This record gives sequence, structure tokens and C-alpha cells, in this order.
Amino acid sequence: MSYTSIIGTGSYYPDSIVTNDDLSKYVETSDSWISERTGIKERRISSGEDTSELAIKAGQRAIEKSGISPEDIGLIIVATITPDSFMPSVACLVQANLGAKNATAFDITAACTGFVYSMQIADKFLKASDDIKYALVIGSEVLSKVVDWKDRNTCVIFADGAGAAILGRDENHGIISSYSGSDGDVKGSLTLPANPVNNILSKQEEKEKIIGMNGKDIFRFATQIIPKSINKVLQSANINIDEIDYIVPHQANYRIIESVANKMGIEKEKFYMNLDKCGNTSSASIPIALDEMNTKGLLKKGHKIILCGFGGGLTWGSLLINWKE
Repeated sequence: MSYTSIIGTGSYYPDSIVTNDDLSKYVETSDSWISERTGIKERRISSGEDTSELAIKAGQRAIEKSGISPEDIGLIIVATITPDSFMPSVACLVQANLGAKNATAFDITAACTGFVYSMQIADKFLKASDDIKYALVIGSEVLSKVVDWKDRNTCVIFADGAGAAILGRDENHGIISSYSGSDGDVKGSLTLPANPVNNILSKQEEKEKIIGMNGKDIFRFATQIIPKSINKVLQSANINIDEIDYIVPHQANYRIIESVANKMGIEKEKFYMNLDKCGNTSSASIPIALDEMNTKGLLKKGHKIILCGFGGGLTWGSLLINWKE
């Protein structure tokens, strides 16, 4: 039996650090207000780099760590809700800049679950096609370009960054089980409008092309779906939660993870969190956290970890992985 395994990770975020105190100069808020409600202390904000540029740099680092050639990559998937353009896709820009000329490249839109969805898609491609030896999966966002910087309910949360993983086949380690779902009936909880049908934008319509969020709805949704997603992959693999070394959730809000940990009776330390310094980078948050853990040497061969995403759509998904790298 062949598994799909992560053989290299990479991440990149802009140099510009924006603290809670910095934001308090532009919007009615404070460090204590933001910290107590989200757990975020600072975030990275792009000073000009677009989504593809972040993705390319994260992808380069993942390739370097994996020790493969860009020409060995047969598939590139980029998860993003903030592409440079509708076309060409961010994935095609990544392909061209990395020299991955043999890859099929495309983007997916699944908000904060995007990286988990992309990993699931890549897993299926690798198992279905002998022609694809390696896949590059990236989550990349420049959310600062779609945030209303006068709305303290959103501007204090979202940030910019990219994370990447190289996937290959392995006989003993890799993705053990996966789960995903969506609910399109919940339309107003987390939104980001595109071009209207008439394609003639007034100044007011331009201003409305920003992220909108009902925080209470998302909190309620997340605290219900994360336990379900975790339990689904555990049950599928016939593994107990005590056998899991780390859970890597979408980095949305510390209070969400705290509530989930209490509800499931899991020690909070099992959930890896870095949103205090990175903020919520949507599809990039899980791969950024994963690369940080990998770089720190926290992940050992044979460790069992769960990646768990949830976000706009509404969407959700999880992966149980037997770590190899």
C-alpha cells in the first residue's frame, strides 16, 4: 500500500510587522481588547508583495527542503481567496517562476479550509496517476488587500503569508485518513464579494468588495465542526485521540481552540498555535504552522498529527497524517 507523504515544507510572510498597538492608531481598539478576544498580538502585512510572490517563496523553500527538482513536480495546487487575478491562476504563476514546467497547475477556493482540501485533492492525484511523482501544495493569502481597515471586527484578525508542502509517495508514512464537508446554505457568516454581474462598479461597490464576518456565527460553527472533523478521521483510522501527538488547526482564534479543547477533554498544549504572531492567514495558516513545527524539530518520524481546517463557504476538513520527514 502506498501513502501520500509530506517530504518537505516551507513558508514565507512579509517583513512588515503590525502590532495591536499599531492598529489602535487607526481604529478604535487596544492591545488588551484584541488579545483577550482573539489571542493575536501582531500580524504580518504585505508592503507590496502579491499573493503569487508569497506563494513562490514558500514553494521554493519547500522544494529546497525536499531535495527534489522543480521539474520533478507533476502537480501544483494553490489554495487562495486573494489571487493576483482571476486568470492566470496563482498556481500557473508559481509554475512559471519555479520552473516546474511538467506540472499541471490550478487554484482552489475554499477559504480557510483551502490547504486541507488541496492536500486531499493532491492525495487523490498521486494515487490515481503514475505520471505524477511529486505535488506542490500551497496556501497563500494577501488578506490585507480585502480588509476594511476601519472595521475592528475584521482588520485586527486577518493577515498575510504563505505556506507550502511537497507531497510524494511512501510505503509506510503519510495520510492515513481524511474528511471534508461544506454547507452552502450558510451564506452570510463569512463573505468576500467578487465583481457584480453588470461589471460596472461604482465607488461604493468597490468599497463593498471586502471581507465581511459574523464573529458569533463563526465561533458557533467552529466549535461544533472541529470536534466532528477530528473524531471523523480518528474513527476512520481506528485511532484514539491519546495516540495523536499534535493537532494543527486553522489559526483563527485562540478562544475557539480553547473552547474545543475543553469540550473534547484534550489538553490545550496538543493544539499547536502561532496566531499570536501571525494572525489569521486563512488558507496559509495551517501550512505556515506546519513548517514552523517542522523547522523547530517538533515533528518526529512516526508522529501522528491532525490538520483541521474550517472557514467560509462554509467549509471544513481534516487529515490524519503519520509523519515521515
